[in-house]
Order: sequence, then C-alpha cells, then structure tokens
Amino acid sequence: MPSSVETRPRRARRDPGHVRPVSESGSTGRLRPLPQRMAPRARWETASTRSVAQRRAERRARKQVAQAQRTGTTRRRRVHPLAILSWRAVSLVIAVGLGIVLYLFLTSDAFFVQSVAIGGEKHLSREEIFRFSDVAQRHIFWIDPAEVEQRLEQVPNIADASVYVGWPPDMVQILVVEREPALIWEQSVRVWVDVNGIVMRQREDRPDLLRIVVPDATEPLDVGQRIPQSIIDGALYLKRRYSNIDVLLYDSLKGLGYRDGRGWTVWFGDGAEMDVKLLNYNAIVEAVVAQVQPGEIVMSDPDRPYYTVLWRK
Repeated sequence: MPSSVETRPRRARRDPGHVRPVSESGSTGRLRPLPQRMAPRARWETASTRSVAQRRAERRARKQVAQAQRTGTTRRRRVHPLAILSWRAVSLVIAVGLGIVLYLFLTSDAFFVQSVAIGGEKHLSREEIFRFSDVAQRHIFWIDPAEVEQRLEQVPNIADASVYVGWPPDMVQILVVEREPALIWEQSVRVWVDVNGIVMRQREDRPDLLRIVVPDATEPLDVGQRIPQSIIDGALYLKRRYSNIDVLLYDSLKGLGYRDGRGWTVWFGDGAEMDVKLLNYNAIVEAVVAQVQPGEIVMSDPDRPYYTVLWRK
C-alpha cells in the first residue's frame, strides 16, 4: 500500500539582494545579509606574500655575505700581473733617480762654499768678512742665513748684515753695513769709537776726527767695549760748540775737559747738562780771570763748581 508522504511545499528562492522592509516596530523577519568584499582581502594577501618573499631574500643575502667574510672568498677585481710589474718598475726607477740626485747634491764640490759675494764693505776687507762669516767649505744645505748674520753682527765694525743663500755660482751673498767712527779714543792705543760708544780697531789715520786722550791710563780699551753714551754725546757737543777743539781730555774723576788757550784746564764731568755747564763756566771766567790765574776750573757738578789758583794778579 503506497505510503503517503507528506510533502512540504518548496519556498520560492528569494533574490539575495532582497531585503524585507523594516516594520514600524524596528524588527524584521530576517537578518540582512552582508555584502561580500573580496577585493581588500586579495590585496592583503598579495602584500603579505611579497613581504615574506622580500624578507627571505634579505636573509639569504646576509647569509651569503657572512659566509664570504668567514671564508675570505669575497670577490675582488683581478689585476693583470704585467700591470703590477710595470708600476713597480716605474716606482723603482723614480726612487733610484731621486737617490742619485740626492747623493750628487750632498757630495758634489759644486755645492760646497768656496767663495762668497760680498758688498757694502768700507773699512773691512772682503777676506776679513769672509773669515768672520765662517761659511768656508760648508754645504749650502747646512747654512742658516740668520745664524751667519748674527755671527757677523758680533764683529764691532759691522752694524748690520744680510745673508742670502742660493744656487751656484753665487751661492752665498753677504751685504754688510759698517759702523762709522765718530771720534778717536787714545788710551795707550788709539781706537775708533762710533756714535753709540762701540770701540773698534782703528783701520786708518783719520785726522778729521775728534781725539780724546786719557793721559794717565796704562791699559788700552778692548775692541767691542762700550763707552758710556753721555761721554760720547758730551764730547761731540763740545766739538760742535767749539769747532777749533781737536783734542779733548778725559779723567775718570773729573770727566771730559780740554786745555783752554788762556792757560788753564777746564773739566765738564760726564757730559750731562753740558749747555748749563758752559754757561756757568763762562760766568766764572769773567768773574775771576781779572783777579787770579786759574790752574783748573772744575764744572763736573754745575751747582758746585770750583777752581784752583796758580797766582793772583
């Protein structure tokens, strides 16, 4: 007997996009299906896959570098052996050439001083200046111009020196400025003295110069010694005031003086305040000469002058 099967009527398919309207109470019969979004997911998967691949490539690269550093198998550019050989040969030739030039420069007689060019000499001879410079037979590489200048300026006759070192033939050039004598100092031996009081050896007879005589001295002055500036200034001042005076006297206690043509000796001390002393001297002469004959008039101290009397008139 056929069984009866109860069949349930099929529901009609609804359009997936169909949504039942919301009732006024705010509820619906069924939930609204969400739309499918495949595109963002695909993009995320693509970026994730690329990031993983990139990290793997970087790890492989780091492993390769680390392995190459451990084994020392980093790749280097290969240089042809002939190129290395040619550069070494060139360097060797240059080094040998420089060595030969240096050897010739240090040993050749052409670079050792045999003579010098000298200028500015007046009283000194060129041979003396060459000897004072002390550069004979020295290599120009070892000559210090400043040292030679200092050595020359220690010579009393030389006030200034300039030294130039160059190449042959005039490897060393010396230019000097000599001191000029201002007066002659006679102290058992005649010497020249310049305006600064520097004592120099007399080179020639100079009758045009003022002469200062130290009557009782036995020891001569040393060359290079310096006479006090006040004495030099005072002596030159007297020469300018009395051009007929050719000889002055000097005493260690009374100072500078001269023999007056009227028969006495006048002393002016060390030369300081010479104009005041001359005024006082002339006043004393006018006051006493008519009464007495002075033997000495001493003006060393302008405030306390005195005189000695040979006889009264």
